[in-house]
Amino acid sequence: MSNASQAWRVAMHINKGETGSVVIVSHDGAKTSVTKIPSTHAESDAREQVFIGVASGGAAIQMDANSQAINHQGTFIAESYVPYGYPHLDGDTHWYSYDGDKETGEDRQACPAGGAPMLVVRNTGESAEVVKMVCLGRGHHVVAFSAPTKINSAIPEYAFVSNLQDGNIVVLGNDPADADHYLQVIKIIDLCEPEKEKSGEHCTPNNAFPHGMAFSPLTGKIYCLNNGYASIVVIDPVSLEIDSRLQMKMSSNLLLSNDGRYLIGKGADRKNDPEHVMGRISVVDVMSGNTETVIDLPDIYPSTYRFNRDGSKLYVTTAATGKGVQRDNVKMDLLQVYDATALPALTLVKEVKVGVADCGRRPLAYIASEQGPDRLFIPNPTDGTLTVLDGATEAVLETIDIDEGDAREITFSFWDGTISGS
Repeated sequence: MSNASQAWRVAMHINKGETGSVVIVSHDGAKTSVTKIPSTHAESDAREQVFIGVASGGAAIQMDANSQAINHQGTFIAESYVPYGYPHLDGDTHWYSYDGDKETGEDRQACPAGGAPMLVVRNTGESAEVVKMVCLGRGHHVVAFSAPTKINSAIPEYAFVSNLQDGNIVVLGNDPADADHYLQVIKIIDLCEPEKEKSGEHCTPNNAFPHGMAFSPLTGKIYCLNNGYASIVVIDPVSLEIDSRLQMKMSSNLLLSNDGRYLIGKGADRKNDPEHVMGRISVVDVMSGNTETVIDLPDIYPSTYRFNRDGSKLYVTTAATGKGVQRDNVKMDLLQVYDATALPALTLVKEVKVGVADCGRRPLAYIASEQGPDRLFIPNPTDGTLTVLDGATEAVLETIDIDEGDAREITFSFWDGTISGS
């Protein structure tokens, strides 16, 4: 292990299906330790607690699902709901997405009238403060934030929240100084493309299936991937109108390069070959609107991806997908590292052997520090381990046992703002 001293801490939720646990891995500059918050079980079948993060003292920060009261607990309720978090640009506010029921996309406990909510929470330093729970549309939400730029100071502070199963975007005011509009619905943007619907008619709900969104300070536009239409809609945050549509085939997510110029999509083809999955990474230039690069990845499912802090590298984790022989052939134990210094070109420079992720999603996290070495963290849900890598060389520093294995997913908590990732 590297002898470079740097203290760090990462907190993770380990999803075992109906239950889960929270593990904290910390390094004091000399040794690494693993702490598991003691678990207890809920008193009823109704969801009781929502997991927010881990306090500096190691307690679980949780929200009562009914009263929205925040509490610190020395134990973690194993049945707690764990939403995906989207940190806001200010670093203090976090937006949490509720997916709702798998079939209906609704969460009737949080939104009795229908739909599923976004929960907006402020980090007060020592604890959390619920700002508002906003009931929106059905299904998984993705959020992107617009803000004034050097090029256009008239761009308003809005939050654009997509509703997967409705096929639209809800625009919310996101300027706390504007009390009349803060977290209020400004507009709903319909993403329907009638020519791509079976009926040929305009409809909502529709099959746009938006999943992936970004705001580019370079252009001042919002870009939303419509997975069901294989297209990207370009939205003007000033007029709140759709400016144009770009093509992006075989992609299920969207990532913006650090300079705001390139949109990177990732996805996989499971239909053409019954024995092999074909992964894909695509690069679209937002200035020209053209797809500049397409990389096909035989037997690779690109699970999650992120740029390093200066944008010179793109990290891609692998996980499982497909059925039967397809799944048997998929490589589930790699981290891919791409040279991104010549975007739109991406060059695979190395594949690092990590643990196994025989599940659909494997996130990554990293610490980018001016005071010490960067660190990259890759969870291995099937093995029950966490791989720690040097952020400069991607050399494996250590692999840490954190669980007995066979997890459905391991999710990082980005609550305290010390780590970044997906």
